[in-house]
Amino acid sequence: MRFMMQVRANKSSEAGVLPTKELIAAMGRFNEEMAQAGVLLGGEGLHPSSKGARVSFAGGKRTVTAGPFAEPSELIAGFWLIQVKSKEEAIEWASRCPFSEGEVIEIRQVIEASDFPPEVFPPEDAAREQALREDLQKRATRP
Repeated sequence: MRFMMQVRANKSSEAGVLPTKELIAAMGRFNEEMAQAGVLLGGEGLHPSSKGARVSFAGGKRTVTAGPFAEPSELIAGFWLIQVKSKEEAIEWASRCPFSEGEVIEIRQVIEASDFPPEVFPPEDAAREQALREDLQKRATRP
């Protein structure tokens, strides 16, 4: 099972305040621990929403809105993608993150091809999707 652990933004992250040297070191150790356990698939921090944009779809049209966006607690400041055996294991990993008071990590399971009935996502489409993922993984690991 794959899970995304989303780090919620706060006023500091939305103001562009970077983590301290100590937190960067602690996060590095946490990431290494997940990598050594074989659960870490990827993860990154994100720039504040003031450097981003949203694309909305309505009535056949696309509307682009430049950041910043309101309510930092509803925004994502970073994420990890992990592969574990259960939601409980994902919660255990999130609980070990070296964050301080007030930080929030939301855990969401990634939808897999097998979650769809065959009439919605036929096996040949699922196989094509899997081949694409494998190709992307190969490209990501090339020097």
